[in-house]
Amino acid sequence: MSILKKGLAFGLGLAIASKEQVEKLIDELVKKGELSLDESKEVIDQWKQQTEARKTEVQRLVREQIKQVIDKLDLATKEDVRQLEERIRRLEEKEQSGE
Repeated sequence: MSILKKGLAFGLGLAIASKEQVEKLIDELVKKGELSLDESKEVIDQWKQQTEARKTEVQRLVREQIKQVIDKLDLATKEDVRQLEERIRRLEEKEQSGE
């Protein structure tokens, strides 16, 4: 498994553990009467929204970092390969037509 995949799996594992911990804490607060059932649902919804926002930001940062690494390694992108394939295709067509 690549380092990137291991890192993402680890991050997802932390998110799952955190979700379980948050739900357990909220359940305890409801049982103690410190939080109503409606309030608990609202807190969980807010937590989920924040988690999703953090996940989206982490994904953006990972993509940005990967792009920077690829740029530093001077690797061909899909677009570079596509352009070369198109150029080869045009040259082959030109050669076949006898030009």
